Amino acid sequence: MADTTTRTLEMVFKTEGGKEVTVAVKDPKEGLALAEVQTVMENIIAKNIFTTTSGDLVSVVEAQIRQLAITELA
Repeated sequence: MADTTTRTLEMVFKTEGGKEVTVAVKDPKEGLALAEVQTVMENIIAKNIFTTTSGDLVSVVEAQIRQLAITELA
């Protein structure tokens, strides 16, 4: 039984309706810099790539990498 760790990049945006929306990317590259992620997030907003039930994405809230470690019980 092996331990597994997964990494997910979570990009959080504010919508026109004032709600927060998270876009998650599984297994982001190692050493990802905040400036790189901010540029991608700004491009997502500028190109209106996603829309939600509470409107288009209008601003960047935050970005983080979440790591989840799973240990199977014997």
